[in-house]
Amino acid sequence: MRKLALSDKQLLSVEKPARYIGGEMNSACKELHSDIIRFVMCFPDVYEIGMSHIGIQILYDMFNKRNDVFCERLFSPWVDLDRLLRKENIPLFSLESQQPVKEADFLGITLQYEMCYTNILQILDLSGIPIHSCERTDDMPIVIGGGPCSYNPEPLADFFDIFYIGEGEVRYDELFELYKKCKKLKIARGDFLRLASHIEGMYVPCLYEVQYDNDGIISSFKPVFDDVPEIVKRQIVTDMDKVHFINKPVVPFIKVTQDRVVLELMRGCIRGCRFCQAGFVYRPLREHSVEYLKNYALTMLEITGAQEISLSSLSSSDYSGLSQLLEFLIEYTGKHNINISLPSLRIDSFSLDIMKRVQDIKKSSLTFAPEAGTQRLRDVINKGITQEDIIGGAMQAFKGGWNKVKLYFMLGLPTENEDDIKGIPLLCEKLAEKYYEIPKDERNGKVQITASSSFFVPKPFTPFQWSSMLKREQYLERAYLVKDTLKEQLNKKSIKYQYHDAEVTVLEGVFARGDRKVCAVIEEAYRLGALYDSWSDMFDNDIWMRAFKNTGVDYEFYTLRERKVDEVLPWDFIDIGVDKSFLKREWEAACKDKVSPNCRQACLACGARKFNSGVCCGH
Repeated sequence: MRKLALSDKQLLSVEKPARYIGGEMNSACKELHSDIIRFVMCFPDVYEIGMSHIGIQILYDMFNKRNDVFCERLFSPWVDLDRLLRKENIPLFSLESQQPVKEADFLGITLQYEMCYTNILQILDLSGIPIHSCERTDDMPIVIGGGPCSYNPEPLADFFDIFYIGEGEVRYDELFELYKKCKKLKIARGDFLRLASHIEGMYVPCLYEVQYDNDGIISSFKPVFDDVPEIVKRQIVTDMDKVHFINKPVVPFIKVTQDRVVLELMRGCIRGCRFCQAGFVYRPLREHSVEYLKNYALTMLEITGAQEISLSSLSSSDYSGLSQLLEFLIEYTGKHNINISLPSLRIDSFSLDIMKRVQDIKKSSLTFAPEAGTQRLRDVINKGITQEDIIGGAMQAFKGGWNKVKLYFMLGLPTENEDDIKGIPLLCEKLAEKYYEIPKDERNGKVQITASSSFFVPKPFTPFQWSSMLKREQYLERAYLVKDTLKEQLNKKSIKYQYHDAEVTVLEGVFARGDRKVCAVIEEAYRLGALYDSWSDMFDNDIWMRAFKNTGVDYEFYTLRERKVDEVLPWDFIDIGVDKSFLKREWEAACKDKVSPNCRQACLACGARKFNSGVCCGH
């Protein structure tokens, strides 16, 4: 029987002790011995959020199918357990074996969003693992990071031994085999890391040297050894039906943030929205077959007993087998009273028949993302939909019995002007008015439109990666203008409006496009008490401003400065498959308000074809 790392008294002293005990249905149970690789997989946020992440489930199941790997889970301890561990001098432990993380072979950390960075230092600190990779000894875990934020790993370069660039299913087996060989031969940590850099997709920061010019801009980025690759290539799965099939998902003891089955339809996107990093770094489009998804859905629903299934992708309505899949799911879920969630829908291609049939099972609000309030700005960002598309799609939804619509917008986009900002409330009001044009006996009560606006952050590997950001005050001025313009409708309670935290946006911009100098800022902010920065009630901007001041790093250098197109960017050493020349062409097109066709309309030679044997996005 497993011995828990915490006593009953200690567990009862913290909030939600089930976060820390492990032992859930389908969780792995293996004997620890010298021939097994112990891989602790960490999501640097609380259990409820980390257990909602499909990537964790995929890799956890995949690794544990190997007899020579024991993959365990780890999530950020909440502040109450943090205090207890420090007070009682208890090292941070994994869920499955309840053994110290410091004794593992690998500590793998998912980099899902920028505002989790101080939580990463908390994990290392509580584990007794030196924060700086250069201070770790041969008996300590190899700290490896992966996920969306690894497409610019430089703000975390000091803290990680390796970054895995790309999709996790491809190269981990090769890494494990290398580790076993090096362990048997007692090869030193530094030599293992150098050998690991030879595996495609593995970036070892300590093997690269960065130099800056007098303006603080990178002048060169080069490996320190001749055998270390200058360019790190992103790894992708080319055949989605060969992706690891989870047939025994871990079923949490407590309710998680997204308590549902997630059905990944495809990876990649055909649309080319110029602000969307995922739309470029996950190219080319790769779909699961309908049969694969049917089998996967049935397996997951039967094992988990979930009451909702969510169809996940960057643009669900672009999945070529959507109608066929939904026919099957509607029949099954209707018999079992299970809700179908359809996020990431494009308002111009939504089927009234499907909407009606899904609503008959269980009502929920529809979510659409016009992103901008005017057609001019939608053309700048290459959204590819018109106001007629938006109104027409919403009217289909209203006539189908839906009366709750969520609309997502962005403020602070490149070239945005006052007309673009005012276009957001005008569009919301137009939709509300259109709803009441439907005869009263055909309407489903009062309309409720919820408009949300985030603030634009230019991301690496997008055409907007060269764009400048705005100051915090400028973002807020735009949000206030939307709110003031909406005042009459807000009073009628037919429209709700909310906006993102501008201070968090500025920091996200620093982390998204920062270089290695940002490492010192993150470390100093953690030392000053920054933790759980993605939680609004925990975030303290004053701490971060002090950290910038104490380290002498000017955050506006990373946010307000527009990059030159020939500038060396911190992430230029990564080859995601999309050519930089293509991103430059799209940046120029955006500045001219020009729309580019989607990948099914025409191939723009972005470079992603080389990943898929010359076939890309339906061509």
